[in-house]
Amino acid sequence: MDDSTAAIEKRQCAEALRRHLKAAKHLRQQANFDPAAARARLYLREWQAGRLARTHAELLASARFGPAARFFISDLYGPKDFSSRDEEVERILPLLIKMLPASALRTVALAVELDALTEELDSAMVAELCRAGRIEQIDEVGYATAYRGVACRAERQRQIVLIRETGEALDRLATKPLLSSLLKMMRRPAQLAGLGDLHQFLERGFDAFRGMGSASDFLASIEAKEQKLLRRLFDGVADPFVT
Repeated sequence: MDDSTAAIEKRQCAEALRRHLKAAKHLRQQANFDPAAARARLYLREWQAGRLARTHAELLASARFGPAARFFISDLYGPKDFSSRDEEVERILPLLIKMLPASALRTVALAVELDALTEELDSAMVAELCRAGRIEQIDEVGYATAYRGVACRAERQRQIVLIRETGEALDRLATKPLLSSLLKMMRRPAQLAGLGDLHQFLERGFDAFRGMGSASDFLASIEAKEQKLLRRLFDGVADPFVT
């Protein structure tokens, strides 16, 4: 990649980051403004994290794929609140554009886009579950009904695509040996600069993917199961969560 191409990619990533950070921040502020809404959001995300662990139990139990599976559930698609990480990115975006290689910047951009889309879909799910009076005791039937009520099939498809693309971006990062040394060197300065969450996200993702070698089988397994579940939920299949 020549300098001009890298500069264009960095600019595109920066524009996407700004857009998705703004969207995610707005949705999180709405969710956290009311303590009851914040609790409802946590109920949903905890249930979804448990569902992911059940759906992808084989990956979690695998010596090869387990660390990457845990990273996905905790750092990309789980109940954690990513406000601190995204605020760090927003605060030092000009510096990130200068310091990070285009590949790392694109990884952050994809993760933030996934985060923003997940916030949007979760907000709609919380509203649907609250209307049905099922938010405090979510079960598979109630979740499936709310999922179909929200609809947003194209957005659900995009969410799965982003999971795959973020994983592929992390996989490419894991092949860059110099990045491992750079991340280790940046650990203490990042903490002192108030960038601990962002640095930990990159380092955990890098370590998880570097340890398993090629991520092709791992990502194909996640995509296949999530696509199958999406179809079963929208088709109204009985027991859609049975794999």
